Amino acid sequence: MNFTISTFHFRPKIGRWGLGVGQQTNSNIFPLFPLPFFLYPILHSIFGILHSPPSSLVSRLSSLYSGLFFRLRQYGKTAHIRGKHHTTSREREIMPTNDTLNRKLRMALVGGGQGAFIGRVHATAAVLDNRAALVAGALSSDPERSKASAADYDIPPARAYGSYQELIQKELALPADQRIDFLSVATPNHTHFEIAKAAVEAGINVICDKPLTFDLAQAEELAAAVDKSSVVFAVSHNYTGYPLVRQARQMIQNGELGEIQAIRVSYIRGWLRARLEASDQKQAAWRTDPKKSGAAGCFGDIATHAYNLGRYMSGLLPESISCHLRTFEQGRALDDYGTAVIKFENGALGTVTASQISHGHENDVRIEIDGTKGSLEWQQEEPNKMWLRRNGQPHALYTRDPNAPFTNDLGKAACRLPSGHPEAFFEAFANVYRAAYDSMILRAAGKAFEKTNTVYPNVNDGVEGMYFIQQSVASSKENGAWLPLKHKRARR
Repeated sequence: MNFTISTFHFRPKIGRWGLGVGQQTNSNIFPLFPLPFFLYPILHSIFGILHSPPSSLVSRLSSLYSGLFFRLRQYGKTAHIRGKHHTTSREREIMPTNDTLNRKLRMALVGGGQGAFIGRVHATAAVLDNRAALVAGALSSDPERSKASAADYDIPPARAYGSYQELIQKELALPADQRIDFLSVATPNHTHFEIAKAAVEAGINVICDKPLTFDLAQAEELAAAVDKSSVVFAVSHNYTGYPLVRQARQMIQNGELGEIQAIRVSYIRGWLRARLEASDQKQAAWRTDPKKSGAAGCFGDIATHAYNLGRYMSGLLPESISCHLRTFEQGRALDDYGTAVIKFENGALGTVTASQISHGHENDVRIEIDGTKGSLEWQQEEPNKMWLRRNGQPHALYTRDPNAPFTNDLGKAACRLPSGHPEAFFEAFANVYRAAYDSMILRAAGKAFEKTNTVYPNVNDGVEGMYFIQQSVASSKENGAWLPLKHKRARR
């Protein structure tokens, strides 16, 4: 909605107090003053008065007075309803950010420069809940491109670094009340280890994209460094952040599905049906290059997500794997399709299928879990719905609804909006960050925090993902031979 007064245009702006009004001149917005929500209709009336002819001015002023009295009375009522105190906008304004930390966490981003995908996702998810601010970055392996990309993130030139080494060195030289609290790694796989390890050894908290490293040996070395440190280390298996995924995890933990006997997970895409890497398409080029992606292509890039999702929701521990990988696009160096069968310790069977070459599939992640008392089905492209089926009963459709009696604690904690207002990829990604922030705040306060059995995926899950890749490739090379899959760091 726009209000026009003379040659100036006023429009509502969302802020911490509610709506604000800004003066727009061409493409620039200059905030003038904050406006609580209850005053918005009053402002509308004032602008109407300014455009009124003299004959209607008295009646409009009378209406404004009545409206103002009503709005203020209603606003006062909202602060105390049925004898219970409800937080007002002013009280929200003075509440501390991040509890005892009482400020936003300071973030640095490595990767995410011009032409990147996942770096922008990290940057958006990290600040979604207003608990962090992106203040520094080394956004590309090319120093000039890194600094040129900084403006895209509003990173000041003084903290736009040419390399991750420079970033860590100069940030540590800053006073404690200015330097970064955590570093997000959003670079190709072959660089994860050196960046993350340097941050860990410098005492900087880390949120690292998956897969954790280039190979299992690097992953295990990195996990050992994390064990020796006091840092918080999260891995962005973001599909674990969806509210209904967490809802399902708690339902299974509570025995609502009975004993789990089968898991079917698939991650099907079609974007690499053609050899985009031959045209130097940035995202395709490194993902299909064994020197940058690692031992697996499709299975390293997206099957790791599928495997982690099945493990997270079910809590079952793996025993062994039989896998077949294929490269169907001629001339491609790494797999673009694969399927694996997994035996779990309790006797259950699971399948993981991943494809980058299936026509018409965009980001088709889906999972079905069968138990003795019921089965679940969830799809990432329809993330606010989940089916629960039991023989002899109507199929039950669970929706993402934090106020519904069927929504459990894990599901509620992952929601931001009421039902019917879709939450999806960014919000799920942000839930990984939000849970990691809770641990960072405890660390900053000198308190103990959980490092293994966390809500968010941690370094142990990253190591297990690398073990999954290694054993999948090895099994495929042996024509689907059964190989061990349980790593010592595997957790429920």
